[in-house]
Formats: sequence, structure tokens, C-alpha cells
Amino acid sequence: MEGKRQAKISRLLQKELSEIFRQQTAKMGNVLVSVSTVRVSPDLSIAKVYLSIFPPEKSQEILDNIKRSSKTVRYDLAQQVKETLRKCPDLQFYLDDSLDYAENIDRLLGSR
Repeated sequence: MEGKRQAKISRLLQKELSEIFRQQTAKMGNVLVSVSTVRVSPDLSIAKVYLSIFPPEKSQEILDNIKRSSKTVRYDLAQQVKETLRKCPDLQFYLDDSLDYAENIDRLLGSR
């Protein structure tokens, strides 16, 4: 069960990270990175960030690049939320494959 404070911080981080990724991917072209979910630990020290990446063929490569530059992303995020949060949580990035999973289920059900 997520508390009110955790939910509020999750929404804030999701909004700010979405903007950071929008600015970074605008330079790349033909790539879309969206933040689908952010889950913050109860002590607010770790944020698990689930990303949806389009096109799916490049998703693992882009996720690896994001993981390598996570310190830079965290710094940019800290600059955005410094008025709200005293300490920016550590970021862990994961690929959100729930849309691919739902598409696969639809395809399997449609083939019957």
C-alpha cells in the first residue's frame, strides 16, 4: 500500500522525468520515451522508473543508454525538484513491457 506522500512524490517524479526525456529525445528524432510508472520506496530513497520506448526494436539499446547516463538524469531531476524534495531518490530504470504483453494476449486471442 502506497501512502499519500509516496503517491505525490511518484507523480512529481513522473512528470519531471517525462519532461527531461522529452527534451533529450527531441534531439534524437524518431524515438519516443515515456515514463509509464514511478514507484517510490517507503523511505523515499529509491525510485523505480518504468519506461515505454518506441520503436520497440531499439528499446533495449535506449534503456542501456539511459542506465549509463542515470547520474546525469538524476542531477537534472534534482535541479527540477530541489524546491520540493530535500534529497532526490536514486533512480532505477526498467523497461515497461505491459503494452507488448497486452498486444501479445490480444493477438493470441484473435488467432482462435
